[in-house]
Amino acid sequence: MYVPHYGFEKPTAGEIRLDGRKIESPGPDRGFVFQDYALFPWRTVLGNVMFGLISNGRDKKTAKEIARHYISLVNLDGFEKAYPHTLSGGMKQRVAIARALAYEPEVLLMDEPFGALDAQTRKYMQGELVKIWEKFHKTVVFVTHSVVEAAFLSDVVVVMSARPGKPKGIFEAPYPRARDYTSDHFLFFRKDILDCLEEEVKKEIDMERT
Repeated sequence: MYVPHYGFEKPTAGEIRLDGRKIESPGPDRGFVFQDYALFPWRTVLGNVMFGLISNGRDKKTAKEIARHYISLVNLDGFEKAYPHTLSGGMKQRVAIARALAYEPEVLLMDEPFGALDAQTRKYMQGELVKIWEKFHKTVVFVTHSVVEAAFLSDVVVVMSARPGKPKGIFEAPYPRARDYTSDHFLFFRKDILDCLEEEVKKEIDMERT
């Protein structure tokens, strides 16, 4: 039996639209960056970034030119022929970001993309993402469990409730870019988010105990 899907998952209720268009299947208007990189281990860095372009009808020569541009954008010049197993976690995630940007989606969807990285690499990648955003100004929907990361990266933070997940609080960043982790604006913004989240964390822990 055929069951239609809306992107990767079928919603239990309601529908999702992008610029008025109902989402019924994956499409090139949405770029995805996952926590586990999702790179093809048998393809080089260049091959991974070219994949989406060729899948969307670009000829090989054009795809290679575009892919090289985005590889350079994420500071991976010289690694075009490298395979994923030779790269660090941060480098793999930069390949994933380059691949998602290369076919120029309208929206970039990022599911805890830096969650598996060490603290220093994670901070570096946050800075790199901000630089990329400043260049392209694409809409980014970023899922994270880190309040610090959310406060640093976001223009708007949506705090989700415990199961079932629903928006509990919406916070707009009260300060412009570039942002400073130690500024009073940042610390107060982070505290507002934490205060909203604290009750939901307790609910989640109580659910796990029952």
